Amino acid sequence: MTQAAGPPCVLTIAGSDSGGGAGIQADLKTFAAHGVHGLSAIAALTAQNTRGVSAVHVPPVAFLRAQIDACFEDFRIAGVKIGMLANTRVINAVADALQAWKPGFVVLDPVMVATSGARLLETSALDALRRRLVPLATLLTPNIPEAELLLGHPVPDGEAAEAALVELLELGAAAVLLKGGHLDGGEMTDRLDDGKQLHEFVHPRLAVEGHGTGCTLASAIAANLCMGKTLADACSDAADYVHGALRAGYRPGQGAVSVLDHFWRSGKTG
Repeated sequence: MTQAAGPPCVLTIAGSDSGGGAGIQADLKTFAAHGVHGLSAIAALTAQNTRGVSAVHVPPVAFLRAQIDACFEDFRIAGVKIGMLANTRVINAVADALQAWKPGFVVLDPVMVATSGARLLETSALDALRRRLVPLATLLTPNIPEAELLLGHPVPDGEAAEAALVELLELGAAAVLLKGGHLDGGEMTDRLDDGKQLHEFVHPRLAVEGHGTGCTLASAIAANLCMGKTLADACSDAADYVHGALRAGYRPGQGAVSVLDHFWRSGKTG
């Protein structure tokens, strides 16, 4: 008897958050909440909780490549979401794997700094990220500090954010979603530029310090793309999803940050 194909498969290549609020853990929760089958290749392990990151361990790149190959060899992967990649060797290994397997789309969240302020990307790896991975991205999803690191100059306001989109596109990604949570104002505006049209997704700012919002947003976009949504619709729905998950967020640890309720739409807490 032939089994049904089941839901689309999405692979996350990212870091593990031992506190369960961000990284691989947030990605897999997001995939589950969107009805897709989540696969994972762990590029880094963090000793982390709601108070901060105390240690980072990067597995050998050969083992990372083995994880990626194992997933592609067995599953029909609709797309890939990329998160924390700590150093140049890891970035090159992931880029090599993507070029070998050629997934339908890649959502690249250029994770560089944790919510706590801990640096998660070695400074020497920034150029490799620009050269090897950004040009492979269907969508690049930096926040303002990450955009500033990629471009090498400040992005202080909304006008500068729109100009930064043009510069970020010149790095080679097919489209860029520049997240606006770090800019001042009572509203948060995420800006999507696909080189043809600018879309803005606006939500009221919540009085919550969230953990894992960037991971969750990129994963929700990847899941939506796997389900056949257009890029603009995928980003719009993902922004709504993160806003709702943050609004329903909770504080499981003793730190000041809240983690997202990934299953808020179903009324179940996860």
